[in-house]
Amino acid sequence: MKKLVVLTGAGISAESGLKTFRDMGGLWENYDVMEVASPEGWAANIDLVLRFYNERRAQLAQARPNAGHAGLVGLEEFFDVHIITQNVDNLHEQAGSKNVLHLHGELTKVRSTGDENLVYDIGYKPVNVGDLCEKGYQLRPHIVWFGETVPAMEEAANIASQADIFVVIGSSMVVYPAAGLVNYAPKYCPVFVVDPNAVNSPAYRKIEYIKEKAGKGVAILKEKIMPLA
Repeated sequence: MKKLVVLTGAGISAESGLKTFRDMGGLWENYDVMEVASPEGWAANIDLVLRFYNERRAQLAQARPNAGHAGLVGLEEFFDVHIITQNVDNLHEQAGSKNVLHLHGELTKVRSTGDENLVYDIGYKPVNVGDLCEKGYQLRPHIVWFGETVPAMEEAANIASQADIFVVIGSSMVVYPAAGLVNYAPKYCPVFVVDPNAVNSPAYRKIEYIKEKAGKGVAILKEKIMPLA
């Protein structure tokens, strides 16, 4: 079975009603993204950061997978599908995808500020100042913030290097290191990009563009790659 590696970004979740920072002009209630998604922002205002992720979690609790997510699940019948996502939502899992690697963390999890190996699945519950891990440290969102290393990047690069087909869905390809994953795909590997907007893709790769939103785009993608199965 051919290995289909799919890198997904915020665009695939947009049709489920989850807004991105880019949708909001990089702002949230007049706060810059760095104030709610960076170690510096956390140090400056823990209450604000926790409130931000509590609201994102509550929003996610109401969201449901869309046709794009479901379409990728359907492809598992014909391909060995591995999803590498930049998203912190769990919509791929809700849809039923079996192999999902989260590059930037998971919204439904928190971890200890004193021991990063202590990670807890909290679902959609809020987290507040004073909520501590078993060692007595404050809990923080299990999210990779700007300026932090991406622990899953090595595993993601390894998956990408084994791709028979590499697909990018709903990612602007400007956030590194995730945007560089296409460079790990083998030279012979066909590359498809599903996005209605212009994408910052490498000029040296031959790429087939499907300029549609994820729901319709994944259906078109299926038609194009089925002969390769």
